[in-house]
Amino acid sequence: MNTTVTDARQRAVEHQRRFEPHFAAYFDSLTSPTGGALELPPLGGFPARALDLLRDMSLRGGKRLRVALLHEAAALTTSRPAPGLDEAAISIELLQTHGLVHDDIIDGSPVRRGAPSVPHTYRDDFPDRPDTALGLAVLAGDLAAFLSLRVLLTCDLPPERAAAMAAVQADAGATTVIGQFLDLERDFDPVPALDLLHAVTEFKTTRYSLLAPLRLGLLAAGVDPAPYDDELRRYSTALGIANTLRDDWLDLFGDPARVGKSLGSDIRSGRRSYAVRALLAADTLDERDRKTVETALGNPHLDDDTLDHVRAIARRNGVDRTVQADADRYARRASVVAHSWHSRWRPEPVAFFEHLPTWTALRDR
Repeated sequence: MNTTVTDARQRAVEHQRRFEPHFAAYFDSLTSPTGGALELPPLGGFPARALDLLRDMSLRGGKRLRVALLHEAAALTTSRPAPGLDEAAISIELLQTHGLVHDDIIDGSPVRRGAPSVPHTYRDDFPDRPDTALGLAVLAGDLAAFLSLRVLLTCDLPPERAAAMAAVQADAGATTVIGQFLDLERDFDPVPALDLLHAVTEFKTTRYSLLAPLRLGLLAAGVDPAPYDDELRRYSTALGIANTLRDDWLDLFGDPARVGKSLGSDIRSGRRSYAVRALLAADTLDERDRKTVETALGNPHLDDDTLDHVRAIARRNGVDRTVQADADRYARRASVVAHSWHSRWRPEPVAFFEHLPTWTALRDR
């Protein structure tokens, strides 16, 4: 890995390091015994339990790439700290928490970031009341989404800027839900078109994970992102596809100790990810192997030995190489877009955006 890519990774790590105490302090501020920022009812334990679970999962880990994108976007135009960046970072990560909780509900994932997921924890809390457990998980995810907007609307920013940033997040949240609809619709097609997979990535992931942080960072720096929206979208779209391709590669071929969750979730849930689609569409897949793959798809109780067999079939048919090559190709597209920013914006953050795609397409978690 060359020095410039290493530098981009290190800058992201530094943003993550600085952010974690702010995020922890935010949750502390909500329920402080001396007067929390969020009013809780005097009776009942469920609201506090939901906040505890959201805090635990939010602070448990994650690459905080959105936080890095936000800060680097602001740095494109100014070297000075931009007001509202910390609140915007918290908002972004709360929206991410919302998405993860709801993803785990839909997918039935027992593990998230190396520990029990929120819905799985509620199922353990209420083994004899599955409907209650499900309802509590949905509400916890919803609470994270509303807190995401609240942190922007109650921060110390000019009202116009706070409203503009909250509008970005509201739009990002809405498009993410639309993407989740597409995500479920996609799996009704045995071998969905690539354009549909790209649309799922665009709406479910790219808009809130990449485009929203870029817009928020520029807004925090006092810059209207509208004149640059086309190139921000092109960069985000290419990087989003590269990132999702790598996620799908990791779900089938990664190291579970590094990924932080069980592998094979796409196979077990029947999700037509980029990797699963590539396997089903492989011209070299013989009928025996195809039957094995199709039988495994959508089996939530799939054992590890059968998953290993599916993984071996995928490698034998070059799926690991194909998916990684596609991730590298889209990463290069994003880098080309960012390279064009050198003539307009500050060199260090531009270099970050230019070399970030290579890093994200090669990450191991």
